[in-house]
Amino acid sequence: MIRSARRPHFFCALLSLLALLPALVFAQSAAPKLGYVDVKRLLDNAPQMAESRSKLEREFAARDVALKADETKLASLRQRQEAAAAGDVDAIKREVDALERNIKRTREDLRGELNSRAGAERDRVWQKINNSVIEYAREQGYDLILPSPVIYASSRIDITEQVLERLKREAQSDANRAKSNPP
Repeated sequence: MIRSARRPHFFCALLSLLALLPALVFAQSAAPKLGYVDVKRLLDNAPQMAESRSKLEREFAARDVALKADETKLASLRQRQEAAAAGDVDAIKREVDALERNIKRTREDLRGELNSRAGAERDRVWQKINNSVIEYAREQGYDLILPSPVIYASSRIDITEQVLERLKREAQSDANRAKSNPP
């Protein structure tokens, strides 16, 4: 009788152990895959960001040249003002003052528009970079990607270089597409 009383306990213990076995195996095999990406390095080195900077330089080049021409004209007017006779000084001074105000206003407008456009471009490129990180992480089976700054990240989990390579391939693909489909 004592023997049969132990059997149910033994079977219950065995069944409990067997029930927990898959959970233990899953817990060991389901260790999360973590990665790290250096955001500043991506922003500094992504070809999309370099292209964005070049695009802005081309977009604002003519206005920058015009501003520099006005500044040169102002310097010339100031020299004429110093060398002018007493009667001509007032007329030249009004012209200098008007040109100074115009240059100041143009510079502020240009700076504001450049900052606005640079922010829009940075956001556009950041979205591309972010999407590349996400696509890479999904393809490689990552569970979590940590962006910089972090206190410490091992080079073993740093995926920045792989994402940069992906961004370079995407930029090359975009450039090839643009060449084959001119506007």
